[in-house]
Amino acid sequence: MEETIEENERSEGVALLRASCITQWSQWQLLDSILPTGGFAHSFGLEAAVQTRLVSSPEDLETHIIHLLDNTASLLLPFVYSALKSPDLETWHKLDRTLDATLTNQVSSKASVSQGSALFRIAASVFTEIPNLKTIRDASLGSKNVCFHHAPIFGLVCGLLCMDSETSQRAYLFVTLRDVVSAATRLNLVGPMGASVMQHRIAIVAETILEKWMDREASEACQTSPLLDVVQGCHGYLFSRLFCS
Repeated sequence: MEETIEENERSEGVALLRASCITQWSQWQLLDSILPTGGFAHSFGLEAAVQTRLVSSPEDLETHIIHLLDNTASLLLPFVYSALKSPDLETWHKLDRTLDATLTNQVSSKASVSQGSALFRIAASVFTEIPNLKTIRDASLGSKNVCFHHAPIFGLVCGLLCMDSETSQRAYLFVTLRDVVSAATRLNLVGPMGASVMQHRIAIVAETILEKWMDREASEACQTSPLLDVVQGCHGYLFSRLFCS
């Protein structure tokens, strides 16, 4: 009898460990650049900054990226945090509407919707072990009250993937840093090796930015670099464009 109980406990322990490992694989895949969420089609305003001469050297580029991360953390991390705390349909809809009213820059708003829609579609198709993703998405498709902005959806997916608060918010900054450095490489502002070195160097600053802005409610969202918002809004007026935003 005792041997049977011990075997059952061992089997349960192995099953829990296996489930935990599978969850970690899903969490890592969420950050994989091969996940087709459309992030690499956007430069986060970098292309406009280059053409307006706001960025014209590697030093300017690094400063620009740091300001971009700080602005992203202050404005969007609160929506990530609020969504992952309560990963349900009602909370997500409320956060989505609030962010849509907050983003007055049409270029960044369209980019957010584009990336958010792609992320939700891919997450619902890939992470089939979480049926709530597909249920929430299907219930929202066709609704005129939902825009599918990226930050709340990222938080929602992280919450349903059981990612902790700090890791989820760090992941959002990592994805932003990864994509803007990739854009800088394709704009020929820095080479692949130099981009990797720069990303590693900026990661130290990014951690400080995370500590400053993490765990804030959506009501505390704000902009720290309004000039970046203005410059990104000029993207639609560029004569030639490589990126969507």
